[in-house]
Amino acid sequence: MQARSVRLADIAAQLGGEVVGDPETRVSQVATLKSAGPEHISFFAQGRYREELQATRAGAVIVSAEERDATTLPRIVCADPYLYFAQVSRLLNPPAPVQPGVHPSAVIDASAFIDPTAHIGPGCVIEAGANIGPGVAVGAGCIVGARSTIGEGSRLYPRVTIYADCVIGRRAIIHSGAVIGADGFGFAQQQGRWLKIPQIGRVVIGDDVEIGANTTIDRGALDDTVIEEGVKLDNQIQIGHNCRIGAHTAIAGCAGIAGSTTIGRHCMIGGAAMIGGHLHIADRVVISGGTWVTRSIEEPGMYLSVIPATPAREWRRTVALLRGLDKLYERVRRSGRGKTGTENEE
Repeated sequence: MQARSVRLADIAAQLGGEVVGDPETRVSQVATLKSAGPEHISFFAQGRYREELQATRAGAVIVSAEERDATTLPRIVCADPYLYFAQVSRLLNPPAPVQPGVHPSAVIDASAFIDPTAHIGPGCVIEAGANIGPGVAVGAGCIVGARSTIGEGSRLYPRVTIYADCVIGRRAIIHSGAVIGADGFGFAQQQGRWLKIPQIGRVVIGDDVEIGANTTIDRGALDDTVIEEGVKLDNQIQIGHNCRIGAHTAIAGCAGIAGSTTIGRHCMIGGAAMIGGHLHIADRVVISGGTWVTRSIEEPGMYLSVIPATPAREWRRTVALLRGLDKLYERVRRSGRGKTGTENEE
């Protein structure tokens, strides 16, 4: 990505912070301390990277007030170096501007509305009654189902599928392979066979949501599946029908959330976490990667249920000991009962 060259003085004027050293220093891209060159700006936020700070070739560094003298390089002093680094990265790497127009190979139903400022890429299909808002970019091969709405400034990368009647808010980013609005997993037993239940709800996605590649969000069975504003979903996440994900919650890759579960606001859910159906997760809950949640969580805090990897020999020994716990418990219980009886006799 081609980035523009910017003076430290201009960065500080736009984002805040104090420039220490030459304010005329120019940077054109962000980089790690280890890989940075003179054209880069990096950041120092953790003491364990102090050696890399001393050895870096970066043109400038972002540091906290406590570390303002940790280097002699030109630097910007701020309250939160990592957040500031993210803001600088956005400044140096703005999204590519949307080129309005509809590719000749796109198939657009006559009843669909395409804003004149939107971009529709090659091979797209826009079905009847769909509404593509101002500044929307729809990448090659995307499908937008009948009566679905894509809000202003949203970007669909190639091969995204939006089923019928879904609502995508403003400034959403949906990466390749994502499927929004497929049928939820709803079936009833009928004499030993499965009877499919029509999934008549929608998927409703709020503003400023990002959805990773190959993530799937099922439509509701009766009520809508709702992804509130500011939610960030990594790649290959499955969200079942009727779920509600609270505003500004972040979920890492390969997590699975079964149907009709509500997750609160400002939660963080680690990769490969599995959350059962019909549960309620409170606001500001942190669930570690790989955790299996089978009951509702009503209090904020951190929750985990994983056993870290151990050498195979240790693991086998631990399992062998676990197998004997029931016998050990019985011996202790009988011993305790006998001791109690002796004490009573005395």
